[in-house]
Amino acid sequence: MPDEGWPDGPIVLGVGWMCPEHLIRIAAGIAADLGQHLVCAFVDPASYLTEWEPEDQRTALSLDPTVNEESDFPSGQLQQKLESVLGPPGATWSFRVLNGDVAKALSRLAENTDASLLVVGADRQGSLAWVDRLLEGSVSASLIQSQQRPVLVVPDNR
Repeated sequence: MPDEGWPDGPIVLGVGWMCPEHLIRIAAGIAADLGQHLVCAFVDPASYLTEWEPEDQRTALSLDPTVNEESDFPSGQLQQKLESVLGPPGATWSFRVLNGDVAKALSRLAENTDASLLVVGADRQGSLAWVDRLLEGSVSASLIQSQQRPVLVVPDNR
């Protein structure tokens, strides 16, 4: 099989509300080095797609997420942080707000954009983070196990 080189597609960066700046810079550097667009994606786990409800209980049509106005605050704050690091969105990067299970939403985005790479931060340390992982699972572990494309897990530099 001939060497086809690196796949041609955007870099998807999963960003949480408390996303460390070094994670943003690493993903942006990789995207720039590969000449690819960086898609920064915040997933609101408190909202979900209406298709996940039983058919007889659906209150909306199509893939419209249930509106969660509380998610506007963290996503707005996060976009400001991204702009302070990367400059205004445009040709080199963009920002998306997704809904539902974090790993599944990032996987859907990667599939829909034909991403060449997914970048996420490593699991947080500490007892509260451990409880979160126990209840919800690890996003990075779930992506590594379910993805056909490369997943880069960037450790926290603290």
